[in-house]
Amino acid sequence: MARPMKKTDIETFFARLSDFNPAPRGELDYVNHYTLLVAVVLSAQATDVGVNKATGPLFALVETPEQMVELGLDRLKQFIKTIGLYNSKAKNVIALSEILIREHKSVVPNERKSLEALPGVGRKTANVVLNIAFGQPTMAVDTHLFRVGNRTGLAVGKTPLAVELALERRVPDAWKLHAHQWLILHGRYVCKARKPDCPSCRVADLCRFADKTTTLD
Repeated sequence: MARPMKKTDIETFFARLSDFNPAPRGELDYVNHYTLLVAVVLSAQATDVGVNKATGPLFALVETPEQMVELGLDRLKQFIKTIGLYNSKAKNVIALSEILIREHKSVVPNERKSLEALPGVGRKTANVVLNIAFGQPTMAVDTHLFRVGNRTGLAVGKTPLAVELALERRVPDAWKLHAHQWLILHGRYVCKARKPDCPSCRVADLCRFADKTTTLD
């Protein structure tokens, strides 16, 4: 693990990411809060591109829990069969839709406990929905955030929860709303797993990663 990044460097780190992309947004396509929730559930262990290919036709027909239940399990599977673990994900989507109808008047709840009580919704999924749908400054730690947090020294931790809590402590309030989106995009396109693109990184001089790549690599 890298040495922790200095507090003053953290401020500069996010200021630079903000200058490049002032209003970052997730790359999953959705129509409303409900379809966002469905898309995030489907995205577990899958790429956003792959999920979007499946949900484009699906969300052209389905925008509400009622419509999803009416569509039914077998037809839903046909829409999402290109996505990994589609059988279990389809069951979860139907089940969470039924719960939203029965217990939440078909409205996606805006608090963590209720979200995590839905089938297929864990802490990371809840954080994504709370952040994107409701503007809460949550940190959804996926593989990209976990890698970037540890590699840069921004938020060092041995588990996703440890990194999440470290981010909550260390990210200045002014940057918290968009922090997880900046970090996901940075990890996806610059600070990549196998070979980070350090020469083009806007925050390389602030990063504590010991094995930075060079133009000669």
